[in-house]
Amino acid sequence: MNNRPLILIVICFSCLLCCREPGPVVNIPEPGKPAYGLDSISLSAEEYHDRVLGALVGSAIGDAMGASTEMWNREDIWRKYGYITGLTAAVRAQSPEGTWEHNLHAGATTDDTRWKYLMVKYISRYGNNMGPGQFALFITDYYRSVAGDLADPQILDNPDTLDGRLEKVDWIKEWARVALAYQQGTEAYGPALNRFYGGEMSCAGMLYSPSIGLIAGNPEQAYRLAYEHSLFDHGYAKDITALVSAMTQMALQTTAMDSILNTAVFTDPYRYQDSRLVGRIALDIADTSRKSVWLAKEISFSEPSGQENIKTLVVPPGYPGSPEDWAQQAYVYDFLEENEMAIPFHAGEIWQILITGLEFGQGDFQKTMQFIVNYGRDNDTVAAVAGMILGARLGFSGLPESLRTVVVKTNREHLGIDLEELAREMAETPPLKKL
Repeated sequence: MNNRPLILIVICFSCLLCCREPGPVVNIPEPGKPAYGLDSISLSAEEYHDRVLGALVGSAIGDAMGASTEMWNREDIWRKYGYITGLTAAVRAQSPEGTWEHNLHAGATTDDTRWKYLMVKYISRYGNNMGPGQFALFITDYYRSVAGDLADPQILDNPDTLDGRLEKVDWIKEWARVALAYQQGTEAYGPALNRFYGGEMSCAGMLYSPSIGLIAGNPEQAYRLAYEHSLFDHGYAKDITALVSAMTQMALQTTAMDSILNTAVFTDPYRYQDSRLVGRIALDIADTSRKSVWLAKEISFSEPSGQENIKTLVVPPGYPGSPEDWAQQAYVYDFLEENEMAIPFHAGEIWQILITGLEFGQGDFQKTMQFIVNYGRDNDTVAAVAGMILGARLGFSGLPESLRTVVVKTNREHLGIDLEELAREMAETPPLKKL
């Protein structure tokens, strides 16, 4: 078949098009996404110190409230303690990630507060020179110092002194393995990261990243800095680590809980939401969690059928609210239980409980802490993160006096962690340079 006539027609038509006068070019501009929140913190020195102290103590309160029941099932919590509304003695065996001594008084804290201590020292040392390399070096230096204490000749004559020192080494060795590998290069870092705590997507970065939010100028800077420091996370756990830092920074700017929670909506510098097929997992979890609380609020016993439901409702001993309040809370607990991960310290589960608790409490510190602690699972870690965000929002002066007094005293006198001194040290660190 001869295609030459058709080809000639196409060529002629193309020539005619080329000879036409070019029309005006229409270019619809792409939207530009504005930065979320203010560009810098606008607090006086006194206000900033109060917020930093509030964040550190608020986190320690959450840690201490969950210390006695960490990893427990909610029904077991209520069998022993009833509904926890305050501090309980940390009656538990010592462990690397828990308390470093058996059965401590109420107000004692675990590794969550130790991480805040380490972060203040890290930030104080490096300030504007902070970065992943410096962070890895800081972790390995700490590991070497505590591992070096095992060579103390005193251990040979007094075996009892060995236990406390072993706890320190056991706690940091998983982290040190990854930090050392990071300094050696990608070939070493990949395998070390993938065996960190069994290779699970743990909440590692969430233990320390909120502290970065306290010294960042705006939510995006807090996000980017935390993301850079998420050496122990992979997958969307890195996004979550960065988000809790950004939320903490946002809590320094506003008391509006909607604005703090919406940090996850409007802060996405690495565009996780563009991910094909999946989108942004952290945001999807947050949206679903908040909706569960909204649905729970629709439960009402005002109808006749509701009175029948009251008869079958089992309310934990000591619960301070009404039966209707408990029905709403139990609905949210059931939602969380349906979405449990294989391990309680999975980043996705910690994030889900955190967002749910903050939405449920709506800025009420005690209500939020009680909701989180009484649910169980890794409750001290979730409460510690929530406590830092709410503490940054309320300041030390806005925290319940009975809780803050006991926690500050117990940590200083029995654990050697002076939260007031840490706050002074952090508040005096020069502000970070803008992005």
